[in-house]
Amino acid sequence: MILSETGTIPHMASTIAQALLAWYAEHARDLPWRRQRDPYAVWVSEVMLQQTRADTVVPYYLRWMDRFPTVEAFASASRDEVLRMWEGLGYYRRAHNLHQAAHILVVEYDGKLPNEVDKLRDLPGIGPYTAAAIAAIAFNQDVIAIDGNLRRVLSRLIDLTIDPRSSEGERCLRSWALRECPSGQSSAFNQALMDLGAMVCLPRTPNCDACPLVRSCLALKRGVQDERPMKPPRKQIPHITVTAAVLRDGEHVLIGRRPEGVLLGGLWEFPGGRLEPEETLESCLRREIGEEIGVEIEVGARLGVFDHAYTHFRVTVHAFECKLIRGEPQAIDHSEIRWVSPEQLREYPMGKIDRAISTTILQATDQPPIEG
Repeated sequence: MILSETGTIPHMASTIAQALLAWYAEHARDLPWRRQRDPYAVWVSEVMLQQTRADTVVPYYLRWMDRFPTVEAFASASRDEVLRMWEGLGYYRRAHNLHQAAHILVVEYDGKLPNEVDKLRDLPGIGPYTAAAIAAIAFNQDVIAIDGNLRRVLSRLIDLTIDPRSSEGERCLRSWALRECPSGQSSAFNQALMDLGAMVCLPRTPNCDACPLVRSCLALKRGVQDERPMKPPRKQIPHITVTAAVLRDGEHVLIGRRPEGVLLGGLWEFPGGRLEPEETLESCLRREIGEEIGVEIEVGARLGVFDHAYTHFRVTVHAFECKLIRGEPQAIDHSEIRWVSPEQLREYPMGKIDRAISTTILQATDQPPIEG
């Protein structure tokens, strides 16, 4: 673990920083993107880690770096290959933005990430946190990358009594952390706070006895560590019911590519849509198919019911076997549509629900399941 040019904690470090960095030197998580300070690797890992746990990211990251070891290799890949490699990680806009940014890096930056926060933020998909994380971790710039772990740890350390996601709350956390961060040690300092939040200062059951900063934690001293960070009232998550058609033409089924700029944009799906009030599932599916691909269908047997939770809503999809009655399918609500064999479904990147429908179709034809 690199703590300074000489391998030691700088003498200017505060007591908090010394304790934190000493703990990190001994307990840091062995994550593959930390084994070399490659800005491209840091960038890919940070984008994958958005809304996703580290243990989930590791196999995706390893597979990604094996296939796309450089920015140039990534930029030259097709959109479908990128989405297929990303499949299962969710939040597919991240993959689109990564790919777009890779093209920019090749054309404008000779395939290298800039080391300045402002220039990093100009790249697609890189917001304030990701720009700070890349600048700190890859380039050791003196900045603080405030993610969920840092919000929790810092809110407890200083006993922040306001929402840490508010502009004032984040300003307080960033100001305090910057004062504590030893100059030139931002990479280790940020990652140490991340690991402390992931391993010790947990959301519901913080292991205060194992914390290297236990003597400095104001929330613990005041007995309010379980009440920090402050959270706004939780909003009720809406539940949406959707229908999907497995429309067959002999040995083939119809799939459509979702347009860019929408949820799961660029991925392939089985056509269908949201259930409206007073509709039956069958009438919903007939209406949606008429609107989406311009044909009339006969709704047959139910293929399955599939549930998935997104960040801001939950969805239940009812998939039905369907038969074409009248019309020729058109790409009205999709960027393109295709008739494909069940075996070909594995070649098309899909979201989790449509992949589950694909797997059900393959199982019915005695084909091996599709690996995510």
